[in-house]
Amino acid sequence: MERNGHDIRVWLALAAVYVVWGSTYLGIAIAIETLPPMTSGGLRFVAAALILGTVLLVRAVPYRMSWRQFGGAALVGLLLLAGGNGMVAVAEQHISSGLAALLVASTPLWLVVLRTVFRDRPHVLTLAGVLVGFAGVAFLSLGGDDASGSTGSGVGIAVVLLGSFSWSVGSFISPRIPMPANPFVASTIEMAVGGAALLVMGAVQGERLHLGAVSWQSWAALAYLVLVGSLIGFTSYIWLLGHAPISLVSTYAYVNPVVAVILGAAILSEPVTGAMLVAGALIVVGVALVVSTERRKRAGGRPAVRKTATGPERDPASSPGGERLPDARPATEA
Repeated sequence: MERNGHDIRVWLALAAVYVVWGSTYLGIAIAIETLPPMTSGGLRFVAAALILGTVLLVRAVPYRMSWRQFGGAALVGLLLLAGGNGMVAVAEQHISSGLAALLVASTPLWLVVLRTVFRDRPHVLTLAGVLVGFAGVAFLSLGGDDASGSTGSGVGIAVVLLGSFSWSVGSFISPRIPMPANPFVASTIEMAVGGAALLVMGAVQGERLHLGAVSWQSWAALAYLVLVGSLIGFTSYIWLLGHAPISLVSTYAYVNPVVAVILGAAILSEPVTGAMLVAGALIVVGVALVVSTERRKRAGGRPAVRKTATGPERDPASSPGGERLPDARPATEA
């Protein structure tokens, strides 16, 4: 099928990515009301890996890879899911889901910083977008309790920024190390290893799962994160990569945080302060400038997703709040 933005299926899949990945921050907030944060993340990704892995086995998809490729996928899973997504869940104990989503939206900015450190030369407009976006991050971070409306927000902000950086490092190295050629196989390994690591981290931190204390709302949220967030959102994104321009697909990076803020305010009555609106606008504008500038650079010569020796190169504008972003490894799903 021709890659275009006019097919109704493209818009349905894009709407799924917009809403599903934007809603994962809300799902995490509800899940951790009565589930330990790292344990809930571990259960989520282990379950998603089992489901996706079973589907691949039924469809006779070969798990062909070297030990180096397996190790690459495992490392990326640790950085993206244990370090990235896991820290979002921990942070949401202290800050609102909307604030977490706004901070996670800074992931494309971190990726540009990493590229600059490793002697890539981003366009001047890309660097301008980074400065604008990080101004928004600084405004949110320095706002403290006034920005988030919750006690202990300084800890939550620091943790979610650490998680965002971990996700960025995982996204940055994934096209540069050996990885399984099949993105679904790679994602199964990443979710299995990342989920297992979160379960271990939770146990080491003293998290205990008391089944009788878990509400049905938390179980429902966890099921939503597994089935809708990790599987429907993931497959919709994979399908979009082959059927729509990356310039259109990458718009999720600045739509997701808006969806997350709206859902958090509407369903959990999370406060939306003036500081959040101003800082959020700066972050979204900065990310939009980065994504649009990189898009124009690709249109001028370099393909949106090119093949490397270890598989497809990830898009530099990828993310965590909740979702595992595969091949054009983006920047915002929790």
